[in-house]
Amino acid sequence: MTDASRASSPDPDATDAAGSAGQELPPLPKGMRYRKPRRPRGARESLLSIVLVLEAIMFFFPMLVVYGKHEIPAGWAFGGGLGFMVVLAIASRATGNRAGVWFGWLLQVAILATGLVERFMFVVGVLFVAMWVYCYVKGGQLDRQNADARAAWEAENGA
Repeated sequence: MTDASRASSPDPDATDAAGSAGQELPPLPKGMRYRKPRRPRGARESLLSIVLVLEAIMFFFPMLVVYGKHEIPAGWAFGGGLGFMVVLAIASRATGNRAGVWFGWLLQVAILATGLVERFMFVVGVLFVAMWVYCYVKGGQLDRQNADARAAWEAENGA
């Protein structure tokens, strides 16, 4: 199967003859090894991960604003901001399971709570919560749609 036909096929498990489970792969030059195939990700997982990474990037700017206004000590501003950025980035990798998604919801509440330190973060928090909810709902719809298409394709092709 060629790369073009694999890309158009709704079956992500389709592989060519060299990659099928029944045949042995050809040897590689010394020092090289075959990569383990990546786990397929759903639309919801991908979209929620993107939102969390965007929030981590965005958090750099409120950190600077809080530091510039001298509302809290510099160590707390930078330590809290950088810590929150790291937590958001790590959480973006955990959206593949239920606990990771729930942790993402908790982080949305925490971002809203940062409005207690800087008022404009209430506006930013509401925008990101709206984006999170939209990606959660739309990602679930896309995952169901893709599962239905895959089931129809498997029923049609006897897979």
